[in-house]
Amino acid sequence: MSGALRPLVAAATTLVLALAGCSLGAPDETESGESPNLPTPSASPTAPGGSAEDDGVGVQVLVKNLQVPWGLAFLPDGNALVTERDTRRILSITPGGRATPVQTIQDAYSGGEGGLLGIAVSPKYATDKTVFIYYTTRTDNRIASLVLGQQPQPIVTGIPVSGIHNGGRLAFGPDGYLYAGTGDASERGRAQDLKSLGGKILRMTGAGRPAPGNPYPNSLVWSRGHRNVQGLTWDAKKRLWATEFGQNQWDEVNVITKGGNYGWPTVEGMSTDKRFTKPLVTWKPDVASPSGAVVVGSNLLVAALKGERLWVVTIDAEKGTVDGTPRPMLQSRYGRLRTVVSAPDGSVWVATSNRDGRGNPTVDDDRILRIIPPGSSGVDVL
Repeated sequence: MSGALRPLVAAATTLVLALAGCSLGAPDETESGESPNLPTPSASPTAPGGSAEDDGVGVQVLVKNLQVPWGLAFLPDGNALVTERDTRRILSITPGGRATPVQTIQDAYSGGEGGLLGIAVSPKYATDKTVFIYYTTRTDNRIASLVLGQQPQPIVTGIPVSGIHNGGRLAFGPDGYLYAGTGDASERGRAQDLKSLGGKILRMTGAGRPAPGNPYPNSLVWSRGHRNVQGLTWDAKKRLWATEFGQNQWDEVNVITKGGNYGWPTVEGMSTDKRFTKPLVTWKPDVASPSGAVVVGSNLLVAALKGERLWVVTIDAEKGTVDGTPRPMLQSRYGRLRTVVSAPDGSVWVATSNRDGRGNPTVDDDRILRIIPPGSSGVDVL
């Protein structure tokens, strides 16, 4: 385990032990299940708060009263950009917890699991001032480049859309290219169809063109056979890890290889079928519904929605394998966890998703959490 993460895990382990006697509360509909009936959240959250709280166990509530935060990415100045799925807003959040609306993406359409989803910052942001967003319209899911305050410029359109399984995660890889996780949009056959962008991991240039070295001629497809990819992250050896919602049996963590086929809809979870790549980790949906993911040192952190916890998976980056049994953090403490990102200061930011129609929101939801090592100064003062 890396030295930076060891105190973080120790603090969270204390929290887990303290909560061991607590129940998870009434079950909600799984993020992994078929055709959920999504109610409209009953609460109307206020504008984002500007103060942070420390709950005494190395986790700060940095921002409150958000509406389904989904994507989170950091600018070079250390401020974060956060998307809200249903309001279609982009917010700027400082390390000290001050949240300011930047703009609303009017082209986005919020319905079911769709809306304003992933966000990624250009590696050349200092010169091009560009971010990339993944959002739903009434006819498709699409990826656009965006100079904040201006109109988004679509670079990829025609990603299949549905009330469920819209994918949405965006991230730049260490190779400088943009990766996107998509879903099968409730039609299973798309995951194996190389003519469809659904049920895939896509790899592209900043102009939305197939990146050099992609496995299929003139295609954005990097890998296929996915049901609904939700997390993308890389380890120290530049190996891509991805999280994926299963249906009713198994959620997955996969190491993604060029041209790999991950089995859906023929396979869910482990299989002996040599046509497909096996997952490295599987969970029952009740304890997972794995969403965002980030590698921190020798650990893969996975935000779980229905599981209401942060999973810590120790990995061997040299071999691309998992070492030991995944360990839970923050279990049943903050509800559904959607996104986890490593911040420039070495802390880890986590976004909750309790107002997405499947959770049981408190008066403070949704929130951005900041996990810090014990003994640090806590909230940054700007």
